[in-house]
Amino acid sequence: MRLTTTGRRTGRPRQVVVGYFEDDRNLVTMAMNGWGAGEPAWWLNLQDHPEAIAQTRDGSRQVRAHRAQGEERERLWSRWAEIDDNLDAYAALRPTETAVVVFEPRDAVGPGA
Repeated sequence: MRLTTTGRRTGRPRQVVVGYFEDDRNLVTMAMNGWGAGEPAWWLNLQDHPEAIAQTRDGSRQVRAHRAQGEERERLWSRWAEIDDNLDAYAALRPTETAVVVFEPRDAVGPGA
């Protein structure tokens, strides 16, 4: 998907292409620079400004990002592991846990979110 975030320092739109899978109405990806140590800029941007635009071959949608935690993270990590047999080995190359990022449609996010 092509993801448009708001730059945390500039306030300008920033675009990146990331792999994803669909989980019901949500889109799911992992925050990584390859399997290197640093966090990707798009994930740092989303932590400051979680609203974004996700464009897939089905069109564009306004989304709000959050980091999956606990049971949600485990379930989504397992789904990704079905796609990539080497996921756990690659993740072990990183010194910190890889964030699983969930993009919910903004119309599904409650008030005040």
